[in-house]
Amino acid sequence: MAVRYLDPLDVTAVVVYFLMVLAVGFYAMYRSQRSTISGYFLAGRFMTWLPVGASIFASNIGSEHFIGLAGSGAAAGIAVGAFEFNSLIILQLLGWVFLPVYIASKVCTLPEYMTKRFGGRRIQMFLAVLSLILYIFTKLSVNLFSGAIFIRETLGWDLYVSTILLLVMTCICTVTGGLAAVIYTDTLQFGIMLVGASMLMFKSFSAVGGFTGLMEKYELAVASDVKPNSTCGYPKSDSWSMLRDPVDSDMPWPGFLLGQTPVSIWYWCADQMMVQRTLAAKSLSHAQGATLFAGYMKVLPIFLMVFPGMISRVLYPDVIACSDPNECLKHCGSRLGCSNLAYPKLVLELMPAGLRGVMFAVMLAALMSDLTSVFNSASTLFTMDVWKFLRPLAKTKELLFVGKSFMLVMVGVSIAWIPIILQMQGGQLYLYIQAVAAYLSPPIAAIYLTAILSKRLNEKVRYLL
Repeated sequence: MAVRYLDPLDVTAVVVYFLMVLAVGFYAMYRSQRSTISGYFLAGRFMTWLPVGASIFASNIGSEHFIGLAGSGAAAGIAVGAFEFNSLIILQLLGWVFLPVYIASKVCTLPEYMTKRFGGRRIQMFLAVLSLILYIFTKLSVNLFSGAIFIRETLGWDLYVSTILLLVMTCICTVTGGLAAVIYTDTLQFGIMLVGASMLMFKSFSAVGGFTGLMEKYELAVASDVKPNSTCGYPKSDSWSMLRDPVDSDMPWPGFLLGQTPVSIWYWCADQMMVQRTLAAKSLSHAQGATLFAGYMKVLPIFLMVFPGMISRVLYPDVIACSDPNECLKHCGSRLGCSNLAYPKLVLELMPAGLRGVMFAVMLAALMSDLTSVFNSASTLFTMDVWKFLRPLAKTKELLFVGKSFMLVMVGVSIAWIPIILQMQGGQLYLYIQAVAAYLSPPIAAIYLTAILSKRLNEKVRYLL
């Protein structure tokens, strides 16, 4: 794929984005008390529903959604949008079942709630360590890889150079400002993502002839390298079905509902990164308002990402829908498929000068909002659950130093995972995330759900489960 470099108007848009992020970051540093545990890790518990809800959405919608949802839409149709509608419902479970308990217990981390609930420390340590492992597998490494794909296709930079640059920018924002800086910058980035992605969506539908044109042309979007008498490279016959056949499809609806729901309960109701934002709200009402707002926003990704990914296949079938491994290797450097290029290809081909820079800022906003959230939550878990267990008499200065230092460890581990991700699910990045989460997250969801709903379970039974 030929690289189309950003021109001066695009660079100006990116520079303006970074100046806005810095301005909001400095404002957050001025407003918050970063010298205390509550001030640094929970933003002083004074946030209102709008920034909390915007932060929930921005923290969830990382660059892997733009790359992965669009790529899966290009490869397999709208089925991947079911994950977003499932999240809409589970977010309300967080607001009306889990949050009243979490906020009443006045905890800083979710594993800490387990200690207050059962009295022992084993479950707290187990959940903290497992959550950190999940962050490495499903969040940090995938975000870095998907963000680096976009930068490589836009600027032509090496994958690892792109990754290191992203990490440096993200660490500066996260280490210095704490959760208050993360939430305020997330709110800014939420607006940037919404405006930029909407512009690309409208231009994409215009290019394909509207929604009717997409429905007609998607079934015919086949690469010229498709072999005769082969089904490889053709759109699926059930591309326009979200809940698919329970026997013969690639995503049977009983398996999705029964398998994805526990994963969603973990992600939205028992994951430190998501719940930590609601714990920073000034009251339960504001926290519940944030979940309502974020739930409504979760309708948008199918329009902003999945449909544009399908349009990209229609407009550029030889690249996005390539079926010959050698041709795919030529276009995107992967023999497994090039559907992950669906969104970057649209940006580079459809957006004029200046707006390409805006979309570049959108991708950076998605990436940085997700990474800053993960860094802050991972450091909170390690500091408050692991380090305090090892050094129960540690003072506030030591805890803050350890939390900031642990972010660097997470960065190093994430970079080490990128070569492995390159060899896995090269065509559909989003499905890699869901597959890993499906293996590791259901036990966490079961522990928190039963801890809140059942009064009869004790610490020993919970640990054995």
